[in-house]
Amino acid sequence: MPAGVFARGVTPYLPLNMSPEIERQIERVLILAGKPVMTRPVPVATVADALSDACKVDEGLCEQVSRYLKRYAIPADLTHLRAEVAVDSGDSAHVIPNQHGMKVDSSWMVSAEAYYQPSDYFLINLGGIAYDGRATPTGSMLSLGFEYAQLDIGYRDHWLSPFTDSSMLISTEAPTMPSITLSNYQPISFLGLSYQIYLAEMSKSNLIDYEDRYTSGRPRLAGLHLQAEPVSGYAFSVNRQLQYGGGERGSSSFSDFINALRDPGKYDNAGKFSSNKEFGNQQASLTSRMLFSGKRPFAVYFEYAGEDTSFRKRYRLGNVSLSMGVDVPRVWNRYDITYETTEWQNAWYVHHVYHDGMTNEGSVIGHWFGDQRRFNNAAGGMSHMLRLGWQAGKDNYFQAAYRTLKNESYTSVAYKRMQELALSCSFPWIGNAMGIELYAGRDIYGDGYMRLNTSINFGQDWLSIHPDTIASVADPNAAADLFVDMGTAYSYSIKSYTGPAKTVETPSLPSDHDASAHLGLGVRRPVSAHNDIGTRIEWERFLGYDLLSVRLMDYRYRIGDRLAINGFFGVSRYNVATQPYSYYLGAGSQLINIMPRWDLCIDWRKSINMEQDYTIRAVALYLSRRF
Repeated sequence: MPAGVFARGVTPYLPLNMSPEIERQIERVLILAGKPVMTRPVPVATVADALSDACKVDEGLCEQVSRYLKRYAIPADLTHLRAEVAVDSGDSAHVIPNQHGMKVDSSWMVSAEAYYQPSDYFLINLGGIAYDGRATPTGSMLSLGFEYAQLDIGYRDHWLSPFTDSSMLISTEAPTMPSITLSNYQPISFLGLSYQIYLAEMSKSNLIDYEDRYTSGRPRLAGLHLQAEPVSGYAFSVNRQLQYGGGERGSSSFSDFINALRDPGKYDNAGKFSSNKEFGNQQASLTSRMLFSGKRPFAVYFEYAGEDTSFRKRYRLGNVSLSMGVDVPRVWNRYDITYETTEWQNAWYVHHVYHDGMTNEGSVIGHWFGDQRRFNNAAGGMSHMLRLGWQAGKDNYFQAAYRTLKNESYTSVAYKRMQELALSCSFPWIGNAMGIELYAGRDIYGDGYMRLNTSINFGQDWLSIHPDTIASVADPNAAADLFVDMGTAYSYSIKSYTGPAKTVETPSLPSDHDASAHLGLGVRRPVSAHNDIGTRIEWERFLGYDLLSVRLMDYRYRIGDRLAINGFFGVSRYNVATQPYSYYLGAGSQLINIMPRWDLCIDWRKSINMEQDYTIRAVALYLSRRF
């Protein structure tokens, strides 16, 4: 399909978590084309525009995806039809991640989508997902507008994260909500600006706190996504989500909404003893995704999110989570790998006003870990996901996905480690895609489960195209530099909180100083003759505890061949009692190639306002070895 087919008017969206075979190929195309995806579902126009760049690297993959997109190039078509039957065993009521609330004991599932586009500026999409116990018209919506302002009215999925297996704010973990969404798929200006605004209606809740009683109603869910792509292959975004209204809490005025959006520390986090004055429940996140080209392109991405504010500061996220991921579409000739991990603090998806929390039809609307806890039990924890893919022979694709999760043990629930493994394969059969999957594991209570399913995706003849191996990028200077840092750091802390006494006492650090080893692992790439961007993970010790820092953006300006200056911004995590997080920034300079592929670096850094009310500052001197 030639790029630009959808350059005007509205665009349809690709099915989300419905067709595993094509979704992995789409991810590869976008990485190879240098298109960082920050939200989902992905507009068809975005993929069509990426094909010309992806074809320069992998012609076979480009041909596969082009054939798949042909179904969207005519005024009307059935774009997706999938049927699945399964047998299961075990006593677990485990919710399958990202499958719209479907549980492991569901014996069947059907999903479908079709569209009709009578004009460039108007589109009707009909769709739905059904499984044991529930049917939702997911994908059914009206779309009108053009590339800078597309309005979608209906059951549109939302996913505000660059991660492929999870999203802290909203994902496909729960059934789709009816919503109105305004967004653009064509970036605006040289900064590559994109936006998404939506208003959805959640399922009925009987546990909405109002005055001295509960009221019943359907809360509203409003979301805002703002994104920039200042250089090709690097994007960052800010996201906000507000749950409000419902029952006697009513629908707040527009000025109340703007006040809560503008200053949540004042208008939305009034505290449990004045909940009637609160606007509702809010979440926020910062996300970034950076693509690196070369013979084996890959993506590195982060999500720093908060379920609340801290110390009523509008810029300080409270009850936070940090997610990190890497996606390599070709590790070797026919293999791909994705790894994603998330750590979260305890208050996610529970709330003192909305006692059903951030749920829709009984399932958490965000990260799948929220359904792997006892309902309304506030427990922090950590999850990991590792996915391996193998293109076998001409047209068979095998995939293994491993997930594990451990909730913290400080609650009254004796959680066990959740572990699960999914083994699947897909292959063509008379123009369709057949799939077989074995899904098994143990849940957070130690109960086992196993599900064996077979599926058919009708009309998937694109699978029969054989993908070629990835070729080398023509420009060798575009390749990424991997590097390791080794040195020492001198750190000291100063008290930074002078406000009123906190309601919850936490251990405080003494104002002190310390020296420790400094280790780092990073990657960077050039974006112009003198400018580089990258990302990095750093480790040190301070007063006997680990200090882990992540540079979400690591910018470097090269002055000639021997000198560079840099600045960075990210997140720090200090491993004391409450594991506080903070913003992290700094600047430094480098002597390049003091020996071949060795740089001498010095950085000044500061972790702003740890939850323990201290700022940690440091100077690090280290050698950096590039590979």
